Amino acid sequence: MERKRTSDCPALPPGWKKEEVIRKSGLSAGKCDVYYYSPSGKKFRSKPQLARYLGNSVDLACFDFRTGRLGTAGQLTKHKQRRHERAAAIAKGDLNTSLPIRQTASIFKQPVTKVICYPDNKVKSDPQRGTESPRQLFWEQRLKGMRSSDIDQEILRTLELPTGLQSMGPDGGDSDTLLAAIASALHMRTAPVLGQRSPAADRNPAVWLNPDQPPCRSFTITEEHIREQEMKVFYARRSLEEALAADSRARLAESS
Repeated sequence: MERKRTSDCPALPPGWKKEEVIRKSGLSAGKCDVYYYSPSGKKFRSKPQLARYLGNSVDLACFDFRTGRLGTAGQLTKHKQRRHERAAAIAKGDLNTSLPIRQTASIFKQPVTKVICYPDNKVKSDPQRGTESPRQLFWEQRLKGMRSSDIDQEILRTLELPTGLQSMGPDGGDSDTLLAAIASALHMRTAPVLGQRSPAADRNPAVWLNPDQPPCRSFTITEEHIREQEMKVFYARRSLEEALAADSRARLAESS
């Protein structure tokens, strides 16, 4: 990684420094990460983290975290307007959360009229194929290699699937892609999620794969699996409750 640190940051109090780190490898090569250092050497990775530290001593409403400059009042108004519009869209449920659909020309059977000299010709059509939209197989592959991060830009650890779930696809698949497919199936489908049950899908998944099920071999959920997941949810909720209580105590101590 290439690091570039400036001597000071005019928008912040004296002694603050800004660092730019350019990633050299990986899927995010070329991306620039921005960090700020206080006069005491403490590192800050995000604007909310910086705002909590400075408090009311510095007005960061127009502060651009990436450039280190103060924006104009017009830019701040546009930013607030976009944020309010997005919040209103989320409240109304207008955001499009549907799965990606193939946008190419239809490759399925369409009504065809054959014109000849006979007057009794009829147009035959399949109503089921006429109402069914084509869907793209293995669309989850586009999410391969992507990772989510928290407010401090730290990579979050992904979920671990049981060993009984075996991915299948043209390239064998991986656990992250399979996790995205199962999560989408549970969220979008009303039918039970059972995996690929056809023996032919194992030999040639690109041809015989059922698009209504995630690309994995057929599996069965037992009572033991359900009890194990219930315990994981219980411990996760308890950890979250303890973290929220600790955060409330820290905020109370900071305000007092």
